[in-house]
Amino acid sequence: MRVRPGEVMIRLVIFFGYLIVTLIGLIPKMLQFKKIDPALPVADRDARVHPLVKKWNRGVAKMAGAKVNVTGEHHVPAGAVMFVSNHEGDFDVPAFIGYIDKPFGFVAKTEMKKIPLLSTWMEHIHCLFLNRNDRRDAVKMLRTGAAILEKGHSLFIFPEGTRNKGGELKPFKTGAFRMAKDAGVPIVPVAIKGTADVFENNSGKKLTPARVNVAILPPLLPHEHTGADLKQTAADVQKRIEAQLVKMQ
Repeated sequence: MRVRPGEVMIRLVIFFGYLIVTLIGLIPKMLQFKKIDPALPVADRDARVHPLVKKWNRGVAKMAGAKVNVTGEHHVPAGAVMFVSNHEGDFDVPAFIGYIDKPFGFVAKTEMKKIPLLSTWMEHIHCLFLNRNDRRDAVKMLRTGAAILEKGHSLFIFPEGTRNKGGELKPFKTGAFRMAKDAGVPIVPVAIKGTADVFENNSGKKLTPARVNVAILPPLLPHEHTGADLKQTAADVQKRIEAQLVKMQ
């Protein structure tokens, strides 16, 4: 059945209305979290902040029509890790945060800092903001990321640097692998399939229900990558993710 343009617009309005109303409703919790003692152990702090963040992102994914299935969580080591994944679309992040158990922050473009409330929540979970047009800022971000990992917080990054909309993967940049190498933490490859079908691949930019599959692959432990060339590590992880995506067709 053909969907009328008016119906598409109504669904988008309802979705963005949901985002705004729920974020406003979380302001009291946001103010509480600002008072958390910085000296609190990482695990204790994450146990307070991330369940609410996870619940909100799961609601966002469901509201958009994404049905998310995650496999391979047994591959995730204890302690801080660097997750790396292909980047299909805008709903990758809600799928990951909402449905992967381990708490983590992620790397986002610096424009995200301008979004009220959302940017505050991102800071609460130790997200990093990258200005891709400023090399010095990028270098500073890599150092900050390594420090966050060393403190015990996990991070998630898309080495492609931009969305591929479900198409061929773009070459992986080495920044994520540099942070993991400097911090001496495991690298966990992740393959995601289906989020571009929720939004990016739809004519007229409409939201469409879609099945999203997330596969967490075996990690590269520190002794397997810290002595290796960064470009080679990036290429190796990309091949692993590409092979998994073929299986997920």
